[in-house]
Amino acid sequence: MISYVVALVAFVVFFSDPIVRFLSPSGGSGRSSIVRTPRPRMNESLLAIEAPNSTLSCPADHYSVRIFTKEPLVLYIQNFLSPHERAHLLEISESLFEPSTITHDGAGTQRDTSIRESEVALLPRTETVRCIEARARALQGWREELWIERLRTQRYVEGGHYAYHFDWSSNRGGWGRVSSMMVWVDARGDAEDEELVGGGTEFPLLTVPGLKRFWCRFLECGDEAKKHDSGEEEEEEEGVKGVVFKAVPGNAVYWENFRADGSGAGYDETWHAGLPVTKGVKVGLNIWSTGRIE
Repeated sequence: MISYVVALVAFVVFFSDPIVRFLSPSGGSGRSSIVRTPRPRMNESLLAIEAPNSTLSCPADHYSVRIFTKEPLVLYIQNFLSPHERAHLLEISESLFEPSTITHDGAGTQRDTSIRESEVALLPRTETVRCIEARARALQGWREELWIERLRTQRYVEGGHYAYHFDWSSNRGGWGRVSSMMVWVDARGDAEDEELVGGGTEFPLLTVPGLKRFWCRFLECGDEAKKHDSGEEEEEEEGVKGVVFKAVPGNAVYWENFRADGSGAGYDETWHAGLPVTKGVKVGLNIWSTGRIE
């Protein structure tokens, strides 16, 4: 798929709406050690904090996980959301959607549809939402000094997109947005029996493990899949760079943003974009985890 051009540089604000920096990837350069500072003051209204005496009761998990790459750690998760959870998220989001914005300096926001064209909803912490939060934290091993940010849904209609960006900023004294999850809540065409066209999530610097055709259930493979099915494909090269994850409702992609080598450097490979929706509607759920960079 042909990538489209990002027009400017923007920087993420710690604990903000998914406002990110736009630049050609250079986050992985340099390996100096993190200069750690005490835990910064946190805006708890933007964190999904569960009370110690919480009596939250959640259904059993039924998702399955595939390791896509180990460095950076990228996981593909099937059935992260149940049909009931997806319906609930769509219902509570509907009245809350508002135009998405970006920021350049962290002090203010603005709308720029050349970079980001979608609607976003900050979700109330219903019991179902809290169970999704708990599932996301458990997936990461209940790390100390790690907090799930308040969950947000994003809706993309025809022409909706999010240009190439990182979810992380330069680490601030050893603290930052440690991990990200893109969970697909809905993906449908204009008619009930039609599929979404476009709207994939592209990682242009991520390398496909092994042969790409083995991942075609989850990746956009185009003519490669057709050639394989017909037996006409030529010898396939392993380790192809550049992937586009399909928007499959209920499934998710999880990735870690920072190297675990004490440098505090972010992974170049996490540079990604929400490609334009050509036909239909896509709704995604953003789950970000903020805390101490290991």
